[in-house]
Amino acid sequence: MNMALRLIIVRHGLSTYNKDRRIQGRNDLSKLTKEGTTQAIKTGESLKDLPIDAIYSSSLQRAALTTKNLIGQLEKPLEPIFDEGLLEVDLEPWAGLTVQEVESQFPDQFKIWKSSPKDLVLTHKDGKKYNPIQELMAQSNDFIEKLILRHSPQDNQTVLIVGHNAILRCLILQLIGEPNQGFRKFQVNNASISIFNLNPTEKNKRFKTQIECLNSTTHLDPIIPRKGKNARVILVRHGETDWNLEGRFQGQIDIPLNKNGQKQARAAGKFLKGVAINKAYTSPMSRPKETAEAILASHQGVEITKIQDLMEIGHGLWEGKLESEIKENWPDLLETWKKSPQKVQMPQGETIKEVWERSTKAWKEICSSLTSNETALVVAHDAVNKTILCNLLGLSPSDIWMIKQGNGGVTVVDISPDPSQPDVVTCLNLTSHLGGVLDNTATGAL
Repeated sequence: MNMALRLIIVRHGLSTYNKDRRIQGRNDLSKLTKEGTTQAIKTGESLKDLPIDAIYSSSLQRAALTTKNLIGQLEKPLEPIFDEGLLEVDLEPWAGLTVQEVESQFPDQFKIWKSSPKDLVLTHKDGKKYNPIQELMAQSNDFIEKLILRHSPQDNQTVLIVGHNAILRCLILQLIGEPNQGFRKFQVNNASISIFNLNPTEKNKRFKTQIECLNSTTHLDPIIPRKGKNARVILVRHGETDWNLEGRFQGQIDIPLNKNGQKQARAAGKFLKGVAINKAYTSPMSRPKETAEAILASHQGVEITKIQDLMEIGHGLWEGKLESEIKENWPDLLETWKKSPQKVQMPQGETIKEVWERSTKAWKEICSSLTSNETALVVAHDAVNKTILCNLLGLSPSDIWMIKQGNGGVTVVDISPDPSQPDVVTCLNLTSHLGGVLDNTATGAL
């Protein structure tokens, strides 16, 4: 087992202010609604079999009550630690106002909040100006520093964190390296579950982050957040192959799904049965095409368009080989691939930058072809999906190992109606339809 600190990050359930579309901030007048209580209980039920070593929560009542209801469902109830590092963003002049009232009374500042939150400056009642998001980023960094001192990545512990929308966004941004415009590049829904694995690394770094899943609401109703007014893309990794199971480098060798992969594809199809799908695109290889066909079994009349640029990375001379075999002939290159994938030219194959260029090009062409009311299915491969998601989150080719893509895992991306604003990774790597909260799909070579 690899050493890692697993963080399970949960946002509080629906509150009265959420329901009324009021700004909460650090205002503690907002209460957990009946629906929010149900959400908290369902979240606890979905986590009940996991061995949780510690629970940290905001003390604001909407989070504290979520934590209480959640803990009540666990096999091993724990006393929560209420930490001020998890308090929500300070939006004092706006607290209690509806979104509509803020937009009307503070039009210029509201535009900044929506377009570039880190640049927002507000004024306290005492006349002192402050930057809410920059202060919250510092707060989240302090929380992580203290957390790592208490729970080292070497200890193989699982820590549950319950907080609020903005503070959890800032925590996540700290974990993934603060990408540009990152605050608006992903979603954190009420009672959603996000899982991050923090792995030990060199002395000059705190840890290496892996996003196992982001904003999973599969335990709630609806199982994925409702589509907005613009286009949506559902990105899926193909089901398992024998080579995935064995840990062989597949690349562009056309290995079909095995029986488990077919089962995973059918499970993804069942999971997405109630989701409207208007168009479908896959790599020309058989494993994503088989997966797409299983998903589309309940979406009659949707044709599959094959796109060459969605082909898996060309591993060249590594294809068909186990990691142990590659280690014999290319030990240094394999080690570089694990630590700095952006520096590797595959022997007679591709670089990750070349995959990035063609996969993001294909992605942009698909997105630009969609009308606002359409949802497209895209089924591709591990490296291809990772480069697309790194690009969407503002990461770089060096960060592909940060993204987990389980066989048959589902990711949801909502396309921004405003070209100046980023598209939103609404959910990433949902695998609950394959059994449990954690991603237990095959690991190993691409």
